[in-house]
Amino acid sequence: MKWEQLSKLGRELPEVEEGIWYRTPALAVRGKSFVRLKEDGESVVFLVDSVDEQEFLIGAQADIYFITDHYRGYPAVLARLAALRVPEARLRLERGWRIKAPKTLLKQHDVGAGTPKPARRRK
Repeated sequence: MKWEQLSKLGRELPEVEEGIWYRTPALAVRGKSFVRLKEDGESVVFLVDSVDEQEFLIGAQADIYFITDHYRGYPAVLARLAALRVPEARLRLERGWRIKAPKTLLKQHDVGAGTPKPARRRK
């Protein structure tokens, strides 16, 4: 996969725009970046929910995911673009988008995607 393809997949999510984060191409939702191309042009930084998730991804799919010392202890994971496939890319993009998207946008997206709303209590 190339950055251009990943960017196109990311822009399928609501209100995602291309921008710059740490002087590299990035994707952001309402001005908050959630994925960026690394300076090497061969890997990307995905935000994850926790360091535990980071460790899990690296352990489960070391051919795709890794970190450098810079990211140790920070909820992010690096991914090798050449090893990344569309289904996995979509999953990582949506997870990162959900971390940064405002709650109102998440609700709109989930309702539009057919995600069931919690049942309302009757009075």
